[in-house]
Amino acid sequence: MWRATFRRRQFLKKTTLGTAGFAIGGATMDGLARSESDQKLAILGGEPIRKDPFPAWPIIEARDEKAWLEVLRARHWFRGNGDMVSRFEGEFGRLMGSKECLATANGTSALLASLAALGIGPGDEVLVPPYTFVATVNVVLLHHALPVFVDTDLDTFQMDATKLEAAITEKTRCVIPVHLGGSAADLDTIRSLSKKHGLSVVEDACQAHLAEWRNRKVGTWGHTGCFSFQVSKNLSSGEGGAIVSDDSELMDRCYSFHTNGRARNRPSAGFAYVRNGANLRMTEFQGALLLQQMLRLDEQSRTREQNAEYLTRQLSEIPGIHPARQLPGCTRNAYHLYMFRYDPSHFSGVPRDRFLDALRAEGIPCSPGYSPLNQEPFLKEALHSRGFQAVYGRPRIEEYFKRISCPVNDRLCREAVWFTQPMLLGARSDMDQIAQAIRKIQSASSELSRQQSET
Repeated sequence: MWRATFRRRQFLKKTTLGTAGFAIGGATMDGLARSESDQKLAILGGEPIRKDPFPAWPIIEARDEKAWLEVLRARHWFRGNGDMVSRFEGEFGRLMGSKECLATANGTSALLASLAALGIGPGDEVLVPPYTFVATVNVVLLHHALPVFVDTDLDTFQMDATKLEAAITEKTRCVIPVHLGGSAADLDTIRSLSKKHGLSVVEDACQAHLAEWRNRKVGTWGHTGCFSFQVSKNLSSGEGGAIVSDDSELMDRCYSFHTNGRARNRPSAGFAYVRNGANLRMTEFQGALLLQQMLRLDEQSRTREQNAEYLTRQLSEIPGIHPARQLPGCTRNAYHLYMFRYDPSHFSGVPRDRFLDALRAEGIPCSPGYSPLNQEPFLKEALHSRGFQAVYGRPRIEEYFKRISCPVNDRLCREAVWFTQPMLLGARSDMDQIAQAIRKIQSASSELSRQQSET
């Protein structure tokens, strides 16, 4: 509390000029400060709203270093001659409320092993969202299956489950809903349609640690749930991933695939294999870090939730700013990303990229987010390759590209703005500064627009 008060006083000291006060979140701040409309934008030579950095990530504590050094000095660095990975699997499985957990090298490995265990392969179609990290699509292509894109819901940034059934064909085998940004996709509709059409569900929960759908952890609703522990994630070990499931037989296949085809019930069988596979194992170093990082995961998540809810109340009052909405069934949002849409018509026509530049100049890091995956050049390059042409033939590939138009997602990619999760770990006054910076830009947007047209 003292730190938050001190920071606010310091902020007021830096920005006070004249006799006009300004309001944040509906309450007038103490002290004398210039209103946003009287301030010169930092991008035009004025003083920025914020000069201090947001919290650094990942957070490192003494116990993290101690656990890592224990692995180093014991020389038990890989899965099989230490117990850090197996201990993490037990703890993470319990945290998720899942019977089974398998640690992997990264989130991509978790998705790749899940599709392998489900038998996804050449000739199959897998339904995916176009607004996601490329790994969701790459794992489908690596199995020589076709990723079929289901358009995005503009308000929630999630896969539009109302458009799912129209994308299903006799070749469809699986759906990969992505719980984007830490919120939840529409699992009720996705599971209902998947059951109706006999499809597997692989939840991509790589950004959604501790998120919930109807008070149950995401990742536990599908045949498998996949998580990432890459350095930016809310639970991090630099790289790392996990699969959770209640299906022991399916997890036997996941385990085998992730360790070069060895059987799970015979880990010391030497050079004996039961299927094809890859080396997707987590190291003991990663397991040790994750066991320590997990100890503060829930507290950090609560801080993000509280700050995000507070920020949403403020941003919702700014014309032209539309925070991403949660679906009614999402009972907990992990807020790996804080996302909103930007409407330039309320900012004197200032383009989004210029708005982002102005926001960064005010000391607020931000990003435009993803580009449309269904339009990325790599997709055509992959599907026009010799292997895909041999499996599908040119006519089916050409027909495929006619099916994957996603106009709503195209619009979202033009309007989206992101803040990353460490920004939500600071004081409430940090959220005040984010909102103030956006108001300041809006108040001076005519000047910003005029300046841009003159250059």
